Amino acid sequence: MQDIISARASMEIELRTAIQKNKFQLYYQIQVDNTGKALGVEALIRWVHPNKGMVSPIQFILLAEDTGLIIPTGQRVLETACAQLAIWQQDKLTQQLSISLNVSAKQFHQKDFVSQLKEAIKSYGVNPSLLKLELTESLLLADVDNTIAIMNELKEVGLRFELDDCGTNYFSLQYLKRLPLSQLKIDQSFVRDIATDSSDRAIVLTTITMAHTLGLDVIAEGVETEDQRQYLLESGCMNFQVYLFSKPLPIE
Repeated sequence: MQDIISARASMEIELRTAIQKNKFQLYYQIQVDNTGKALGVEALIRWVHPNKGMVSPIQFILLAEDTGLIIPTGQRVLETACAQLAIWQQDKLTQQLSISLNVSAKQFHQKDFVSQLKEAIKSYGVNPSLLKLELTESLLLADVDNTIAIMNELKEVGLRFELDDCGTNYFSLQYLKRLPLSQLKIDQSFVRDIATDSSDRAIVLTTITMAHTLGLDVIAEGVETEDQRQYLLESGCMNFQVYLFSKPLPIE
């Protein structure tokens, strides 16, 4: 137990130093439509440790959440993404690409979260409709009324919202119809076995049908094979973010 406590304390110190010295890097995973045309990317944070090399988010995101360090980390991710959008907007080949960002509950429910987003968009001069915030079901359920109010305020600015990990937690359809979402993301846990598991196929098909009925786009993650992609296409899912096309990559 002492070893675990010491390791956690040591990583917290290193994490604070990484934030101060800007040792984080964004990797981008491409999102494509049914023809293979690039729609945008999801920005995924990576920690470049001076001794350990690339540290997986699995190893530090929960610690960042527990210690509150997720707030400055999330702000850095937001600013980096806006800076990248500003660069893309200067080129006709990339000016329509969007960037999706994962937002933690603590970051989202900050009192000044809306003003931070507005300031970043204004400062970098980016098109807000090209910035998508990915929200988890657990975040949305934490304080539904306040969450909807924040989402509506940001929607007026032009931002779009995506329900991440759709179907992995209990979520009331009563709330879903009230949320100003633009897209549902099918979780990879349902996509992985759709070729062999009838229950996963049923959940995927239900999610796609529900999204279309509500007037929402739908995107699938976790597609590893052409058979999986083909089933999704035949079921009406036209957008993909998966290793079948590309692993997450640095911007270069």
